[in-house]
Amino acid sequence: MTSADHFQLTGRDGQARTGVLTTPHGQVRTPAFMPVGTAGAMKGMHWREVRDAGTDIVLGNTYHLMLRPGAERIAALGGLQTFTGWNGPMLTDSGGFQVMSLAQLRKVGERAVTFRSHIDGASVELSPERAIEVQRLLGADIAMQLDECVRLPATRADIERAMQLSLRWAERSKRAFETAPAGYLLFGIAQGGDVPELRRASALGLTGIGFHGYAIGGLAVGEPQSVMLAMIEEVVPILPQDRPRYLMGVGTPEDMLEAVARGIDMFDCVMPTRNGRHGMAFTRFGQINLRNARHADDARPLDEESPWPSARGISRAYLHHLVRSGETLGAMLLSEINVAYYQHLMHAIREAVAQGTFESFRERTRAQWAQGDIAAR
Repeated sequence: MTSADHFQLTGRDGQARTGVLTTPHGQVRTPAFMPVGTAGAMKGMHWREVRDAGTDIVLGNTYHLMLRPGAERIAALGGLQTFTGWNGPMLTDSGGFQVMSLAQLRKVGERAVTFRSHIDGASVELSPERAIEVQRLLGADIAMQLDECVRLPATRADIERAMQLSLRWAERSKRAFETAPAGYLLFGIAQGGDVPELRRASALGLTGIGFHGYAIGGLAVGEPQSVMLAMIEEVVPILPQDRPRYLMGVGTPEDMLEAVARGIDMFDCVMPTRNGRHGMAFTRFGQINLRNARHADDARPLDEESPWPSARGISRAYLHHLVRSGETLGAMLLSEINVAYYQHLMHAIREAVAQGTFESFRERTRAQWAQGDIAAR
């Protein structure tokens, strides 16, 4: 197995890989799912539940944290880990996606992107250098370059312009990161939309610059899964074998399983907690809607074989009641059940790769999701 100082590959089965990523605040087992604590908190969950579910690393958001409470304030209070109470590794995304999706009146230029805050309308400038400065003030173990993320569908000309700009920003981000203490990591982000040759050009450009890890951005923004997987297949062969590969903003359990099969090591998504707040549970039977009336008199748990206590010890009838009543506890329980399921899936994937049985595990898992909850019970 190839290795770098910060990333050790420990196993391979086909294109699927296992590894250990070392950061200043601890190690991360890969493939890894990073729950999203956008503003430095996991919605509906305490950090001890996040940790108990099997989480090694969480994600915070540069855009949100720089606007409120402010990077300088967090730095003065000891950094993200001290400020939030999460005592493990943290990755912060660069804010580029949020500028695209949330900011008002944004203007992208060569030097920086300027936008009006969605909170108070204040004018804010975010350059590659400032994005790195903010992430260093936050104390993130893994920082991301600033990139321009284009929402699909888009014209080839717009996709190429944003990809080339992101490459130039990648160079500036790396220069700005040079003064970071040893052990802290910077990832580049491959862009290129749904155009294969632009994806390859972006990946080649990034590897020429050189980063601790490589992300694939600008996917899971509305395109079909087939397009997402095709873009992964274009990029992964170009990326160094001894660096972690991170698919940003993904996703569903099926998306993650298929991406691991194509060589991806890291994921993040808001779905476990967001869907939990809307009455949806992720299980080995697929996704279950607890708002459905069929659960009202069902004394069974979601999954009596689940390793997570709330999934095997609380009746569907009670979860249905909490969801239909709008009780906060319902959102809390389903959020923890969902995060625990995602982490259990990652654990099972790592075990399957280690045992050389990933392909049969993949087939069984997909078949069980397809069979569904009603037929399986």
